[in-house]
Amino acid sequence: MASHPYISGPGNITQMIGYLRKNFPATVTSETVKKFSLAPNNESYVINALQFIGVVDEEGKRTPKGHDVFVLGDKDFPKAFEGLIVEAYKDLFDLRGEDAWGLNKTELTSYFRTTDKTSEAIGSRQAAVFQVFRVLAGREQASENTGGNSSPKSKQTKTKVVAQKKPKEAAIKPPSKPNFEFKGGDGRREMAMTVRIEINLPASGSQDTYDAIFKSIRANLIND
Repeated sequence: MASHPYISGPGNITQMIGYLRKNFPATVTSETVKKFSLAPNNESYVINALQFIGVVDEEGKRTPKGHDVFVLGDKDFPKAFEGLIVEAYKDLFDLRGEDAWGLNKTELTSYFRTTDKTSEAIGSRQAAVFQVFRVLAGREQASENTGGNSSPKSKQTKTKVVAQKKPKEAAIKPPSKPNFEFKGGDGRREMAMTVRIEINLPASGSQDTYDAIFKSIRANLIND
């Protein structure tokens, strides 16, 4: 039988501890958990976790140290709760020391499977319980693998600025070379000039684009 606590939904343990910090009755049993509508059909696993960290005894009675820690405010609670976890998981901390706080779920699962000879599924749940305890001790933010209800650390959203493409200006070809014609038998020269302008309008251009093109033509190629 596993010596370390486990449950399929470790967030239920987090919620139960939250309720007990507000009001810690003298006796906490599976019926108490049921009244909070937590862990349906798994209430005993929540009680087992509370017993493991020493806040209730084998009969479900509140322990003095459990009371002393749970009445602390938000500022002092994490550090005091950390002491409960280090004491409860003494085997893990004797082996890994402070590094135990930083083990990932895979490493924790491997440790619990080796120690308790449990299956992959049970070892993973044991790891998840330790992770929610670690969060309550202020050692890390809740992660998606803990199943806890604590809000994960918000991530700054990077806004990708996409530069709007400037519409291509119409390609205006330079005027063709003037065509001079000489007429008149009296030797006088008459000059006629033909200028041809080709404008390639962009297919994706807007009305503003077209207006700007013709305005440019009017300003630069047509004399007032």
